[in-house]
Amino acid sequence: MSGRERVRAVLEMPVVQRAVIAVIVLNAVTIGMETSHYLMDRVGGVLHLVDRVALAVFVVELVARLYGYGREFFRDPWNWFDTVIVLVALVPASGPTSVLRALRILRALRLVSAVPSMRRVVGALLAAVPGMASIIGLLVLMIYIAAVIATKLFGDIVPERFDELPQSLFTLFQIMTGDDWGNVAQDVMGHRPWAWVFFIVYILMSTFVALNLFIAVVVNAMNDAEPSPAENRAQSDLDVMRQELAAVNAKLDQILMRQHAPDQR
Repeated sequence: MSGRERVRAVLEMPVVQRAVIAVIVLNAVTIGMETSHYLMDRVGGVLHLVDRVALAVFVVELVARLYGYGREFFRDPWNWFDTVIVLVALVPASGPTSVLRALRILRALRLVSAVPSMRRVVGALLAAVPGMASIIGLLVLMIYIAAVIATKLFGDIVPERFDELPQSLFTLFQIMTGDDWGNVAQDVMGHRPWAWVFFIVYILMSTFVALNLFIAVVVNAMNDAEPSPAENRAQSDLDVMRQELAAVNAKLDQILMRQHAPDQR
């Protein structure tokens, strides 16, 4: 077994992967603790030490992956993601780049690449982007039409909310999220009792139709990304074969070493 294969085998060990995940979680917690003046006054040195150790672990793990996988390392988008996160963490947090110190918490995003289930979720969300773009376009069109209508109908009676198109767009976006829409409707209905028709139709179209379409697209993409039982069994069989091949290679190495030993004598 070559050096690259040994490094790759070590990196793929469940114990090593869990240790990396634990370091990511610990580092995220300590960075959050640094926002407390009380904790910084008492254990600030320890928190900084843990931060440096975690960064060293990330760098060593990334270099080991680069060595172990070679050119295959650059074919995986998640490896590029981890590389960017680690490089940002290596930027000096003083002088003109001091603002980047706040970006250290981005290391917590490495948890996404380290946990397979999270990778599947992110992959499903990215796969759903084309379908979501059409729904976003439809939603923007509905809000724009409703904003023009609301400005024409209610701008003179509730100018603080519907005086001009930008105000109407913001108010209708607020209503779509369900924030204080009842008070907005009551302010308008005090002058236009029939305005409830406009608000009910708008809420039904924007919230209950368009937003549910978002959920449907994402759920469909996640179902497509979820591995089937057959794929899980195939992956398990592949893992078993890899372990058996590794054991056979180890035995061959032992046999070759024994054969060379008498020759050296």
